[in-house]
Amino acid sequence: MNMILFMLTLSISLSIVLTMINFWLAQMNPDSEKLSPYECGFDPLGSARLPFSIRFFLVAILFLLFDLEIALLLPLPWATQLQSPMTTLTWTSTIILLLTLGLVYEWTQGGLEWAE
Repeated sequence: MNMILFMLTLSISLSIVLTMINFWLAQMNPDSEKLSPYECGFDPLGSARLPFSIRFFLVAILFLLFDLEIALLLPLPWATQLQSPMTTLTWTSTIILLLTLGLVYEWTQGGLEWAE
């Protein structure tokens, strides 16, 4: 009961403090540089809506794909403690082989090259 009361009091007090800080920061007067759309130091030279190569999207999707497949290997240290570590080794080798084959395929198809 004491823990619940403590957590409730803490969350309410934290919410009040964050709300007060939000109202206090909103009353500050920002300067003209802060209100400008670009804070990089110079005015934009052209449109920000220029199309760019689809290769950026392809590389990002490839990164996510390989990154998610690598996440399948994260439970490996705990899986080696099972009754049959040979099964774990087989599945791990299969996943690494699939990752390697996918990387080789993308490399041979030119999916990782920026210039054409």
